[in-house]
Amino acid sequence: MPSIDDVIDAPDELSDEEAERLLNEADLVQDMMGEVCPYPQIEAKKGLQGLELGDLLVQETDHVPCTENVPKAVGDDAEARVWRSGDGTYHIYLRKQ
Repeated sequence: MPSIDDVIDAPDELSDEEAERLLNEADLVQDMMGEVCPYPQIEAKKGLQGLELGDLLVQETDHVPCTENVPKAVGDDAEARVWRSGDGTYHIYLRKQ
């Protein structure tokens, strides 16, 4: 049976502990629950523009394609990692570069 990793090209996944630690350190958290592409990509780009190098933006989403599309949209502007909750919630961690 195929897994989600067989159909998307998402960034590396974080452990629950690391995801929680980074969420507490976030400089900006964007609630994208219920939003679909391209809105989250646009908001990620805008959010990164207001951050300094090394700052962390976290997007919370329930839209699986965002875990692939948001990191692609920001390109080299941020290092991306993701976290899956197991209940359909995802966090996309974008460290501004």
